Amino acid sequence: MQHARKILLATTATAVVALTACGPSTAGTDRSAEHGDPITIGVHSGWDEGIAVSHLWQYALEQEGYEVKLQTADVGVVFTGLSEGDLDLNFDTWLPNSHGEYVKKFGESFEDLGAWYDKGTISIAVNEDAPITSLDELGANADAFGGRIVGIEPGAGQIGITQDEVMPAYDIPADMLTLSSTPAMLAELDGATAVGQNIAVTMWSPHWAYEAYPIRDLEDPKGLFGTTEEIKTMSRQGFIEGYPEVAAWIGDFEMSAEQLQSLENLMFNVNGGKDNEASVKQWAEENPDFLEGMTA
Repeated sequence: MQHARKILLATTATAVVALTACGPSTAGTDRSAEHGDPITIGVHSGWDEGIAVSHLWQYALEQEGYEVKLQTADVGVVFTGLSEGDLDLNFDTWLPNSHGEYVKKFGESFEDLGAWYDKGTISIAVNEDAPITSLDELGANADAFGGRIVGIEPGAGQIGITQDEVMPAYDIPADMLTLSSTPAMLAELDGATAVGQNIAVTMWSPHWAYEAYPIRDLEDPKGLFGTTEEIKTMSRQGFIEGYPEVAAWIGDFEMSAEQLQSLENLMFNVNGGKDNEASVKQWAEENPDFLEGMTA
């Protein structure tokens, strides 16, 4: 099914190119007038890879003359908005595990535009010199981590897996997991690293934290976090028909871990997440071939 959709998108893109090849370039024109509304991208709050890629696509599409808006909200709110047609796109759907329940609930209202990354993982990570190597040691050594696993947003699919499956299976006390937000978790990770304290955090890869901090994933001998996940782009129903050229571009989009982590590092580490638009513009100017390939 996915392969067939790729072919459909590619065929549609070819047709659009053929129709426009003899006309003037559309670069720099306001193409949103063709549809009446801007393209609206739903962004999961705190999910840095999704924030990075959403801003990158906003920049790329605006270069092609589209008006694009980003709306940030908790994961469940984003998927609800997409299912109801209030949002057009989401670039950060992790399958089959992290967001599987949301897709099971709303999937018939989505259009699958394909995976742009296929080696995603979720985990509990600890500082590199922590006294344990596996999840089956964490409960018995809770005191070494201040009795806490620092979590992220309660609505994240990863949190549900951690609470409902991982912690009971490994005899990790339920009250050990503290829920907060991704920025708060990263702030605690930064603080613990600065003073040399042990810390356990809910983490996922790709993420710039693996480059910025000396952390490693705890082994998961029961395989409850799964192996690897795809990060997919989902759209509302009707988006492919309404925006065939954009859908074709997104269907062909791929990004390596190195490319994504360099973008994330610039946005959230070097520039501290203070001006994402400027960070993306800088990265795009430093990677012109990649940017050009997004809409080729």
